[in-house]
Amino acid sequence: MNYRQLGNTQLKVSELSFGTWAIGGSWGKSNDQEALRGLAYAMDAGVNFFDTADVYGDGHAEELLGRATKGKEDQIYIATKFCRAGDIHDLETYSEKSVRAYCEASLKRLQREQIDLFQIHCPPFEIIKHGEVFGVLDQLQQEGKIRHYGVSVETIEEGLYCLEKTNIKALQVIFNMLRQKPLEELFPKAKEKGVGILARVPLASGLLTGKFTEDATFAEDDHRHFNRDGQAFNVGETFGGLEFHKGVELSNNLRWVEEGRGNMTRAALRYILDQETITCAIPGFKTVKQVEDSLQAINVPSFTHEELAKIKEFYQEEVHSHIRGVY
Repeated sequence: MNYRQLGNTQLKVSELSFGTWAIGGSWGKSNDQEALRGLAYAMDAGVNFFDTADVYGDGHAEELLGRATKGKEDQIYIATKFCRAGDIHDLETYSEKSVRAYCEASLKRLQREQIDLFQIHCPPFEIIKHGEVFGVLDQLQQEGKIRHYGVSVETIEEGLYCLEKTNIKALQVIFNMLRQKPLEELFPKAKEKGVGILARVPLASGLLTGKFTEDATFAEDDHRHFNRDGQAFNVGETFGGLEFHKGVELSNNLRWVEEGRGNMTRAALRYILDQETITCAIPGFKTVKQVEDSLQAINVPSFTHEELAKIKEFYQEEVHSHIRGVY
């Protein structure tokens, strides 16, 4: 495993880490014992960083992480997120009373005394600009409840504002071969400011695994069914903002990247790891096999300059105009 510095913090995290939305809920049926085996497999392979949120299965993902990492608090770093359990547009959700309550609840579920990275979970831009929540996070940091804090953002504009106006140590953004816009300005600025980048939705909700056909269906409790067109939350969080059938077509046109790299999953993650401005990719998983497959991305060949240029051109000419929502 390779490790990268999280911005200008002292944390060195595994470049291939994992998100836990899928084992918490909203991705169809999952199995807790298989999830725990997957977490154990990842840690045995050198993964020392996991991303979660209080709303993943109403805290269930945090509880699973707490069980899996018990006794390893000094070895395994955990990032969690808050605010979406409340009204994200209400200032009260970001008050000291509310944020402290979110923090304490997450600490209890995680069975920890300190959160390594506490992130605001895709708040509206007006909340970011209001700024009160950052003072609350400063206070929690001074008290030792959290080690560092960051923001998970939906747009480039929000990310750039956070870099200029706040003391965040990490930005979490959607980035993959089908969502390349952050490369232009956001990632270089984050590097300049000493802020880490966590690349979420790295497989475009499964599009970049190459396993979907246009007639694929998803369970009713899977966000790829109930948020396919942004009915429940930001459309970009599902299939990276692409309409499903178009996404399948575009991913099929990228199948050439898997040559010499085993499969699409490994190639898609390798592409992210090849970006030096990114701290880590955080794919999700529900099974040990998925963890094992994702981890192989570390060992497959990097992309050449010519290949990266080809992927960039494909994005600009074939993909960008089809992404829905402001980002």
